[in-house]
Amino acid sequence: MRWDNLGLNGSTPALFGTEVVSRTFDTPEFRGITFHEVRARTIINRVPGASRMPFEWTVNPYRGCSHACVYCFARNTHSYLDLDTGHDFDSQIVVKVNAPELLRRELAAPRWHGEHIAMGTNVDCYQRAEGRYQLMPGIISALRDHANPFSILTKGSLILRDLELLEQAARVTEVATAVSVGFTDRRLWRGVEPGTPAPDKRLEVCRTLNEHGIPCAVLMAPVLPFLSDSPDQLRETGRAIAAAGATSVTPLVLHLRPGAREWYMKWLAERHPQLVRRYMAMYAESAYAPKWYQRRITRQVHELAQEFGIGPSRPGTARRIESTAPEVAAPAGPTQLTLL
Repeated sequence: MRWDNLGLNGSTPALFGTEVVSRTFDTPEFRGITFHEVRARTIINRVPGASRMPFEWTVNPYRGCSHACVYCFARNTHSYLDLDTGHDFDSQIVVKVNAPELLRRELAAPRWHGEHIAMGTNVDCYQRAEGRYQLMPGIISALRDHANPFSILTKGSLILRDLELLEQAARVTEVATAVSVGFTDRRLWRGVEPGTPAPDKRLEVCRTLNEHGIPCAVLMAPVLPFLSDSPDQLRETGRAIAAAGATSVTPLVLHLRPGAREWYMKWLAERHPQLVRRYMAMYAESAYAPKWYQRRITRQVHELAQEFGIGPSRPGTARRIESTAPEVAAPAGPTQLTLL
């Protein structure tokens, strides 16, 4: 790996600092998962200019993801660590154990001007590892204390553990959340998102966040061609999203970047071999589905949103720093995340 033999010759790895420990946990809730604990050198990352993302800055306390979504576009990031983009991405999890303290320091730096920070846009910050390491309470506390606007995208239900912290942050800055639910088909969910909470559990998270004044939208992603894109399937998913009280819904069609493409096509060949040719044709020239297909899905979902009364997100309030913001400590011991 990139940090093997660290410190033996005085060299410093490009990605992390000088203290790296690798531990293997062989417990029922983490069986087969290796956690690589690292001390990151920076934690606020600029999004590359060529990215299609609608934000400029991110915080990612983890690399790799035990959600094990076969289509995850972030899989290729593991190749930078000399790990494979398939099984290793699902089971070799890099944990930036100093993320909260590092974030607090970077937020206080004169060069930082309080720009919006997005989380969960690469790998999920509320994946199962968060139940053990509990990095997010410290991260949210730092953002709250600096009244720094932020958003969180997740497939995990563990975000509700931090509901009180999110409410505190929302009183001083703009806080937005979203859950990712591409479909409600439980059989399909078991096949392509084996490490995540069930879609209905995620929609419960959406409902709870909104009930507590934390705006929560739904990213209807990914829509899987020929697997979750029929009119009836889109309608069923749209109706469930509306029932959960989502502030908005945004559909995204599956895209297959290198790393994810190979892993997803392998799964497709095993589970739905009759679709391989159709996928090869659809994604022959690009990692993205053809524009006409994307527009069709977007139009259908927007029509359903209008029919079911899914409204736009309401704008947040202005930033304001409260000098007496309460400190909320993380729980004392590990928290086990149960996936339903």
